[in-house]
Amino acid sequence: MDVSKLMFREGLMAGQRILVTGGGTGLGREMSEAFLKLGATVYICGRRQCKLDETVAELTALHGGKIVGHACDIRDPEAIHAMVDTIWADGGALTGVVNNAAGNFISRTEDLSVNGFNAIADIVMRGTFYVTLDIGKRLIAEKKKASFLSILTTWVWSGSAFVVPSAMSKTAINAMTQSLATEWGRYGLRFNAIAPGLFPTKGMSARLHPGGAGGNSGNNLNPMGRAGEMHELANLAVFLMAPGAEYVNGQTIAIDGAGFQANGGTFYPMLHALGDAEWEQLRAMIKGTNEKDKAERSV
Repeated sequence: MDVSKLMFREGLMAGQRILVTGGGTGLGREMSEAFLKLGATVYICGRRQCKLDETVAELTALHGGKIVGHACDIRDPEAIHAMVDTIWADGGALTGVVNNAAGNFISRTEDLSVNGFNAIADIVMRGTFYVTLDIGKRLIAEKKKASFLSILTTWVWSGSAFVVPSAMSKTAINAMTQSLATEWGRYGLRFNAIAPGLFPTKGMSARLHPGGAGGNSGNNLNPMGRAGEMHELANLAVFLMAPGAEYVNGQTIAIDGAGFQANGGTFYPMLHALGDAEWEQLRAMIKGTNEKDKAERSV
Protein backbone atom coordinates (compact mmCIF):
# COMPACT_ATOMS: atom_id res chain seq x y z
CA MET A 1 0.00 0.00 0.00
CA ASP A 2 1.17 3.52 -0.76
CA VAL A 3 0.95 4.99 2.75
CA SER A 4 1.62 8.45 1.33
CA LYS A 5 -2.01 8.35 0.14
CA LEU A 6 -3.43 7.99 3.63
CA MET A 7 -5.69 10.98 4.24
CA PHE A 8 -5.07 11.40 7.95
CA ARG A 9 -2.54 13.23 10.09
CA GLU A 10 0.34 11.42 11.74
CA GLY A 11 -0.42 10.25 15.25
CA LEU A 12 -4.20 10.24 14.75
CA MET A 13 -4.50 6.75 16.23
CA ALA A 14 -1.97 7.11 19.06
CA GLY A 15 -3.33 5.38 22.15
CA GLN A 16 -5.62 3.13 20.13
CA ARG A 17 -5.31 -0.64 20.60
CA ILE A 18 -6.74 -2.58 17.68
CA LEU A 19 -7.07 -6.29 16.89
CA VAL A 20 -7.29 -7.26 13.22
CA THR A 21 -8.34 -10.85 12.58
CA GLY A 22 -6.76 -12.28 9.46
CA GLY A 23 -4.28 -9.43 9.75
CA GLY A 24 -1.25 -11.19 8.32
CA THR A 25 -2.31 -11.12 4.69
CA GLY A 26 -4.58 -9.42 2.18
CA LEU A 27 -6.93 -6.66 3.22
CA GLY A 28 -6.19 -7.28 6.89
CA ARG A 29 -2.51 -6.57 6.37
CA GLU A 30 -3.28 -3.35 4.52
CA MET A 31 -5.58 -2.03 7.26
CA SER A 32 -3.09 -3.08 9.95
CA GLU A 33 -0.37 -1.12 8.18
CA ALA A 34 -2.53 2.00 8.10
CA PHE A 35 -3.40 1.76 11.80
CA LEU A 36 0.25 1.19 12.72
CA LYS A 37 1.46 4.05 10.53
CA LEU A 38 -0.98 6.39 12.28
CA GLY A 39 0.22 5.44 15.76
CA ALA A 40 -2.02 2.61 16.95
CA THR A 41 -0.81 -0.48 18.78
CA VAL A 42 -1.91 -3.31 16.49
CA TYR A 43 -2.53 -6.97 17.21
CA ILE A 44 -3.00 -9.33 14.29
CA CYS A 45 -4.13 -12.93 14.36
CA GLY A 46 -4.34 -15.78 11.90
CA ARG A 47 -3.67 -19.49 11.66
CA ARG A 48 -0.12 -19.24 10.27
CA GLN A 49 2.39 -17.95 12.81
CA CYS A 50 5.09 -17.83 10.14
CA LYS A 51 3.02 -15.43 8.03
CA LEU A 52 2.19 -13.30 11.07
CA ASP A 53 5.87 -13.09 12.01
CA GLU A 54 6.74 -12.08 8.46
CA THR A 55 4.13 -9.34 8.43
CA VAL A 56 5.16 -8.05 11.87
CA ALA A 57 8.81 -7.86 10.77
CA GLU A 58 8.00 -6.10 7.50
CA LEU A 59 5.64 -3.51 8.99
CA THR A 60 7.87 -2.81 11.98
CA ALA A 61 10.80 -2.19 9.65
CA LEU A 62 8.69 0.23 7.61
CA HIS A 63 6.92 2.15 10.37
CA GLY A 64 8.24 1.24 13.80
CA GLY A 65 5.60 1.23 16.49
CA LYS A 66 4.14 -1.87 18.06
CA ILE A 67 2.50 -4.72 16.16
CA VAL A 68 2.12 -8.20 17.64
CA GLY A 69 1.09 -11.43 15.93
CA HIS A 70 -0.94 -14.16 17.64
CA ALA A 71 -1.57 -17.54 16.04
CA CYS A 72 -5.26 -18.20 16.67
CA ASP A 73 -7.95 -20.24 14.94
CA ILE A 74 -11.06 -18.13 15.43
CA ARG A 75 -13.22 -21.21 14.93
CA ASP A 76 -12.16 -22.18 18.47
CA PRO A 77 -13.74 -20.05 21.25
CA GLU A 78 -11.20 -21.25 23.81
CA ALA A 79 -8.31 -20.21 21.57
CA ILE A 80 -9.90 -16.79 21.16
CA HIS A 81 -10.34 -16.42 24.90
CA ALA A 82 -6.70 -17.29 25.55
CA MET A 83 -5.50 -14.85 22.88
CA VAL A 84 -7.62 -12.02 24.23
CA ASP A 85 -6.39 -12.75 27.76
CA THR A 86 -2.85 -12.28 26.45
CA ILE A 87 -3.75 -9.03 24.68
CA TRP A 88 -5.45 -7.63 27.78
CA ALA A 89 -2.38 -8.54 29.85
CA ASP A 90 -0.23 -6.59 27.38
CA GLY A 91 -1.73 -3.19 28.06
CA GLY A 92 -5.39 -3.45 28.88
CA ALA A 93 -8.60 -3.26 26.92
CA LEU A 94 -8.76 -3.00 23.16
CA THR A 95 -10.28 0.13 21.67
CA GLY A 96 -11.10 -1.50 18.35
CA VAL A 97 -11.66 -4.82 16.61
CA VAL A 98 -11.62 -5.46 12.88
CA ASN A 99 -13.42 -8.69 12.00
CA ASN A 100 -11.60 -9.38 8.77
CA ALA A 101 -10.77 -13.11 8.85
CA ALA A 102 -12.71 -14.96 6.18
CA GLY A 103 -12.71 -17.83 3.77
CA ASN A 104 -14.40 -18.32 0.41
CA PHE A 105 -14.24 -20.27 -2.81
CA ILE A 106 -16.40 -20.50 -5.91
CA SER A 107 -18.51 -23.62 -6.32
CA ARG A 108 -21.80 -24.76 -7.73
CA THR A 109 -23.98 -25.19 -4.65
CA GLU A 110 -24.99 -28.71 -5.70
CA ASP A 111 -21.31 -29.68 -5.53
CA LEU A 112 -20.88 -28.52 -1.92
CA SER A 113 -20.51 -30.90 1.00
CA VAL A 114 -21.54 -30.14 4.57
CA ASN A 115 -17.84 -29.85 5.42
CA GLY A 116 -17.37 -27.43 2.54
CA PHE A 117 -20.18 -25.24 3.83
CA ASN A 118 -18.87 -25.36 7.40
CA ALA A 119 -15.35 -24.48 6.27
CA ILE A 120 -16.70 -21.03 5.38
CA ALA A 121 -19.48 -20.62 7.95
CA ASP A 122 -17.25 -21.61 10.86
CA ILE A 123 -14.76 -18.85 10.07
CA VAL A 124 -16.96 -16.07 8.74
CA MET A 125 -20.14 -16.37 10.78
CA ARG A 126 -19.26 -18.31 13.91
CA GLY A 127 -15.66 -17.13 14.26
CA THR A 128 -16.62 -13.47 13.86
CA PHE A 129 -19.34 -13.84 16.47
CA TYR A 130 -17.03 -15.67 18.89
CA VAL A 131 -14.45 -12.86 18.68
CA THR A 132 -17.09 -10.16 19.03
CA LEU A 133 -18.79 -11.84 21.99
CA ASP A 134 -15.60 -12.54 23.95
CA ILE A 135 -14.26 -9.02 23.55
CA GLY A 136 -17.63 -7.32 23.86
CA LYS A 137 -18.38 -8.97 27.21
CA ARG A 138 -15.04 -7.80 28.60
CA LEU A 139 -15.58 -4.23 27.40
CA ILE A 140 -19.07 -4.09 28.87
CA ALA A 141 -17.84 -5.42 32.22
CA GLU A 142 -15.03 -2.83 32.30
CA LYS A 143 -17.25 0.01 31.00
CA LYS A 144 -14.87 0.67 28.09
CA LYS A 145 -15.84 2.17 24.74
CA ALA A 146 -14.72 0.58 21.48
CA SER A 147 -15.42 0.30 17.76
CA PHE A 148 -16.07 -2.95 15.91
CA LEU A 149 -15.65 -3.10 12.15
CA SER A 150 -16.54 -6.12 9.98
CA ILE A 151 -15.38 -6.63 6.41
CA LEU A 152 -18.34 -7.85 4.37
CA THR A 153 -19.34 -7.68 0.71
CA THR A 154 -22.21 -6.22 -1.31
CA TRP A 155 -23.65 -9.76 -1.47
CA VAL A 156 -25.21 -9.05 1.92
CA TRP A 157 -27.85 -7.03 0.04
CA SER A 158 -28.43 -9.34 -2.91
CA GLY A 159 -26.95 -12.77 -2.27
CA SER A 160 -24.67 -14.26 -4.91
CA ALA A 161 -24.72 -17.47 -6.88
CA PHE A 162 -21.70 -19.78 -6.63
CA VAL A 163 -20.56 -18.41 -3.24
CA VAL A 164 -23.64 -19.32 -1.19
CA PRO A 165 -21.82 -20.21 2.09
CA SER A 166 -20.06 -16.85 2.07
CA ALA A 167 -23.17 -14.93 1.04
CA MET A 168 -25.15 -16.53 3.88
CA SER A 169 -22.39 -16.02 6.45
CA LYS A 170 -21.60 -12.43 5.52
CA THR A 171 -25.31 -11.60 5.59
CA ALA A 172 -25.45 -12.97 9.14
CA ILE A 173 -22.59 -10.66 10.17
CA ASN A 174 -24.39 -7.74 8.56
CA ALA A 175 -27.38 -8.59 10.76
CA MET A 176 -25.09 -8.81 13.79
CA THR A 177 -23.64 -5.39 12.96
CA GLN A 178 -27.04 -3.73 12.88
CA SER A 179 -28.36 -5.67 15.87
CA LEU A 180 -25.46 -4.95 18.22
CA ALA A 181 -25.24 -1.33 17.10
CA THR A 182 -28.60 -0.84 18.79
CA GLU A 183 -28.28 -3.33 21.65
CA TRP A 184 -24.76 -2.42 22.74
CA GLY A 185 -24.74 1.23 21.71
CA ARG A 186 -25.68 2.13 25.28
CA TYR A 187 -22.34 0.73 26.41
CA GLY A 188 -20.38 2.96 24.06
CA LEU A 189 -19.72 0.13 21.61
CA ARG A 190 -20.10 0.94 17.92
CA PHE A 191 -20.61 -1.54 15.08
CA ASN A 192 -20.05 -0.78 11.42
CA ALA A 193 -19.05 -2.70 8.32
CA ILE A 194 -17.36 -2.16 4.97
CA ALA A 195 -18.56 -3.94 1.83
CA PRO A 196 -15.59 -3.86 -0.58
CA GLY A 197 -15.81 -4.49 -4.28
CA LEU A 198 -12.82 -5.87 -6.16
CA PHE A 199 -9.58 -5.27 -4.24
CA PRO A 200 -7.29 -7.95 -5.69
CA THR A 201 -5.30 -10.08 -3.25
CA LYS A 202 -3.40 -13.31 -3.76
CA GLY A 203 -5.76 -15.42 -1.66
CA MET A 204 -8.88 -13.96 -3.24
CA SER A 205 -7.62 -14.52 -6.76
CA ALA A 206 -6.64 -18.14 -6.09
CA ARG A 207 -10.07 -19.14 -4.77
CA LEU A 208 -12.51 -16.77 -6.45
CA HIS A 209 -10.81 -16.20 -9.80
CA PRO A 210 -8.74 -19.37 -10.44
CA GLY A 211 -7.36 -19.31 -13.93
CA GLY A 212 -9.07 -15.98 -14.54
CA ALA A 213 -12.61 -17.24 -13.84
CA GLY A 214 -14.82 -15.37 -11.43
CA GLY A 215 -17.28 -12.58 -10.81
CA ASN A 216 -18.45 -9.71 -12.92
CA SER A 217 -16.88 -6.99 -10.80
CA GLY A 218 -13.79 -6.85 -12.99
CA ASN A 219 -12.32 -3.69 -14.44
CA ASN A 220 -14.19 -3.89 -17.75
CA LEU A 221 -17.56 -4.10 -15.98
CA ASN A 222 -16.97 -1.56 -13.21
CA PRO A 223 -18.31 1.95 -13.91
CA MET A 224 -14.94 3.41 -12.88
CA GLY A 225 -13.03 1.00 -15.12
CA ARG A 226 -10.69 -0.25 -12.41
CA ALA A 227 -10.32 -2.23 -9.23
CA GLY A 228 -10.06 -0.57 -5.84
CA GLU A 229 -6.70 0.59 -4.50
CA MET A 230 -5.64 -0.51 -1.05
CA HIS A 231 -5.17 2.98 0.36
CA GLU A 232 -8.82 3.73 -0.47
CA LEU A 233 -10.03 0.84 1.67
CA ALA A 234 -7.54 1.71 4.42
CA ASN A 235 -8.72 5.33 4.53
CA LEU A 236 -12.32 4.23 5.03
CA ALA A 237 -11.30 1.76 7.75
CA VAL A 238 -9.31 4.48 9.57
CA PHE A 239 -12.26 6.86 9.39
CA LEU A 240 -14.53 4.30 11.05
CA MET A 241 -11.99 3.21 13.69
CA ALA A 242 -10.21 6.43 14.63
CA PRO A 243 -11.43 9.09 17.07
CA GLY A 244 -13.79 11.61 15.50
CA ALA A 245 -16.50 9.43 13.95
CA GLU A 246 -18.17 8.24 17.14
CA TYR A 247 -21.71 8.94 15.90
CA VAL A 248 -21.37 6.56 12.95
CA ASN A 249 -23.02 3.35 14.13
CA GLY A 250 -24.93 0.49 12.53
CA GLN A 251 -23.77 1.23 8.98
CA THR A 252 -22.53 -1.02 6.17
CA ILE A 253 -20.69 1.13 3.63
CA ALA A 254 -19.91 -0.10 0.12
CA ILE A 255 -16.59 0.84 -1.48
CA ASP A 256 -16.84 -0.62 -4.97
CA GLY A 257 -16.91 2.18 -7.54
CA ALA A 258 -20.71 1.73 -7.89
CA GLY A 259 -20.19 -1.84 -9.08
CA PHE A 260 -23.16 -3.04 -7.06
CA GLN A 261 -25.46 -0.51 -8.69
CA ALA A 262 -24.13 -1.31 -12.16
CA ASN A 263 -24.00 -5.09 -12.16
CA GLY A 264 -24.75 -6.46 -8.71
CA GLY A 265 -21.13 -7.47 -8.17
CA THR A 266 -22.11 -11.15 -8.20
CA PHE A 267 -20.57 -14.24 -9.77
CA TYR A 268 -23.59 -15.31 -11.79
CA PRO A 269 -22.89 -13.68 -15.19
CA MET A 270 -19.37 -15.10 -15.57
CA LEU A 271 -19.97 -18.57 -14.11
CA HIS A 272 -23.51 -19.72 -14.87
CA ALA A 273 -22.62 -21.11 -18.30
CA LEU A 274 -19.62 -23.22 -17.22
CA GLY A 275 -19.88 -26.95 -17.80
CA ASP A 276 -18.82 -29.97 -15.73
CA ALA A 277 -15.31 -30.14 -17.16
CA GLU A 278 -14.65 -26.47 -16.48
CA TRP A 279 -15.89 -26.75 -12.90
CA GLU A 280 -13.70 -29.79 -12.35
CA GLN A 281 -10.69 -27.82 -13.51
CA LEU A 282 -11.53 -24.93 -11.16
CA ARG A 283 -11.99 -27.32 -8.24
CA ALA A 284 -8.54 -28.78 -8.89
CA MET A 285 -6.96 -25.30 -8.85
CA ILE A 286 -8.68 -24.36 -5.59
CA LYS A 287 -7.73 -27.69 -3.99
CA GLY A 288 -4.09 -27.06 -4.87
CA THR A 289 -4.21 -23.65 -3.21
CA ASN A 290 -5.82 -25.11 -0.07
CA GLU A 291 -3.22 -27.87 0.20
CA LYS A 292 -0.40 -25.35 -0.12
CA ASP A 293 -1.90 -23.21 2.66
CA LYS A 294 -2.36 -26.24 4.89
CA ALA A 295 1.28 -27.21 4.42
CA GLU A 296 2.38 -23.67 5.38
CA ARG A 297 0.31 -23.79 8.58
CA SER A 298 2.15 -26.94 9.65
CA VAL A 299 5.58 -25.30 9.39
